[in-house]
This record gives sequence, structure tokens and C-alpha cells, in this order.
Amino acid sequence: MNRKFLLDTNVCVFFLRGKYEIDERIESVGLDNCCISSITVAELKYGAELMRRKGRIFPPQDLDAFINAIDVVSIDSALDVFAEEKTRLQLMGTPADDNFDLLIGATAIVNKYVLVTENVSDFINLRNIEIENWIIR
Repeated sequence: MNRKFLLDTNVCVFFLRGKYEIDERIESVGLDNCCISSITVAELKYGAELMRRKGRIFPPQDLDAFINAIDVVSIDSALDVFAEEKTRLQLMGTPADDNFDLLIGATAIVNKYVLVTENVSDFINLRNIEIENWIIR
């Protein structure tokens, strides 16, 4: 059975900008084994809209082509894990302030996907999460 990789938003941004050889990593594991959360779609669309309004060029067709080419995973099945982990972290005194990151992490956990992110510290406190950092600077 092939491992499945859930790409965090920062990894997708690096891919779209042609940085850190993310395209080669995706190719090496296979695009069919990669996916993104619907939260990542929202974050990517927000980033593209913000750039557009600031007058920066970001071809929307590149983003649309990427979203259409990769499996987008709903967060629906992760909502219980989100609630459990947010509560657990809050009661431990290490609250997770970024609900979007927590939803992405919960999606990786519930689907047993490897979360690919450069922001390892944003997810390290989640139980049962497997994380890889593909970014080499």
C-alpha cells in the first residue's frame, strides 16, 4: 500500500512558485499519492486574491490547474479529531491558535496521511500525526 501525503499550504505555495524542488518530490512519490485539504484550497485562493488586489501577478490558471490536478480532501471526517485535539491542547496549556492548521492536521490524522509541511512546529503537539518536511533551504 502506498503512503498518501497531505500537502500543507506552504508546500503548495512553494510548488506553485517553483521552489525547493517540490515538483520533483511530488513526482517521486506520485501525484496520485498526494492530496490537499479543502482548507488549503481556501488559503491558496485567499493568497492569490490578496496578491491580485495588491497588483502582483499570480496567474489564476496555475492555481486552478493545480487544484484540479490534485485530490482535494474534505475536512468533514476530521471534525471530531479537531475538537478532541483542540480541547486536549487547551487543557494542557498549549492551545492551538490556528484553527486552519489544526483542521489540516486533523485531516491528516483521521485519514492516516503523512502531513508534508515546513511548519513542523505548528503540528508537532498533535497526537498520532506523521510529519515530513520536504523543504531544503
